[in-house]
Amino acid sequence: MNHKTIMSISKARIKYIKSLEQKKHRHEQQRFVAEGDKVVAELMRHHTPAIVAARHEWLTENGARLKPETEICEVTAEELQRVSFQKHPQNVLAVFPMFGKDCFPHDGQSGITDENELYIALDGVQDPGNLGTIIRIADWFGIRNIFCSRDTADVWNPKVVQATMGSIARVNVCYGSLEQLIDALPDGFPVYGTLLDGDDMTKMKLDNRGLIVMGNEGNGISDSIAARVTHRIRIPNYPEGQETAESLNVAIATAITVFALRR
Repeated sequence: MNHKTIMSISKARIKYIKSLEQKKHRHEQQRFVAEGDKVVAELMRHHTPAIVAARHEWLTENGARLKPETEICEVTAEELQRVSFQKHPQNVLAVFPMFGKDCFPHDGQSGITDENELYIALDGVQDPGNLGTIIRIADWFGIRNIFCSRDTADVWNPKVVQATMGSIARVNVCYGSLEQLIDALPDGFPVYGTLLDGDDMTKMKLDNRGLIVMGNEGNGISDSIAARVTHRIRIPNYPEGQETAESLNVAIATAITVFALRR
C-alpha cells in the first residue's frame, strides 16, 4: 500500500474520537464518526476521511483507496471495541469532516431550488434512528434535501449516521426555521402535512412535487407549522373505524407518504 505509515491507536486519539459522541464537540471540530464496512465505504465514495481506525483485514482490502491526508490507525478487535459507539463493531470506524450546504432561505429567497421536486421537512423529530431511517427513505425515493427544525435530532449523531446506511452521503440535511422556509415558498407550492384530522390520502389527487412535513414522534406537527400546511393528509388504517394502533412510527409514515406522492 503506497501510503504514509500506519500507526497504532493512542489513548489520546481514542479520547478524541469518543468526544465526538457529543454534539458540542462534533460541531466545534466540524467532524463526525461513521462505523461499519458499508457506511464507511459509501461515505468514502464522496468524501475523504480524516481518520480511519480499522482492523488489519479491512486495511489489506481497502487501504489502497485511502488518500495520503487520511490518518490511519490499525486496531485490534479489542481496541475497536474501546473506540466504537456500537455494542458489536464491525471492521472499521472513520472520522469525516462535516459536509453539505445551507439550504434554508436567505434574503427572502426560498430554499426550494426546483419547483417540480419533492422535499421533506422534519418538525421536531427527536429519535436518531427515525432521522437516519428517514434520510435512507429520502435517498431511495430520490429526495435530495431535508429541512429540519432546530429541535430535530442532530444529523451527525453516530446513531443517525449508522441508521442512514450510507445515504447521508447523498441527501443534504440542514437546520433552521421551518416557518421561515414555508413562508418563502413559491406561490402555489404544495405543503403536505400528515395530520389526524387530514383527508384520506388514498382518495386525494396528489402531486409529485411539494414539501412533505412530518412531525414529532409524540406531538405531531406543531401548531405554527400545521397552520401553514396547504394539503392536510391522513394515512387511513384498515378497516377504518376499527380499534387499532394510536399512530404510525414517523419513519414508516414518511415512507408511505413519499410513496403515495411518487406514484
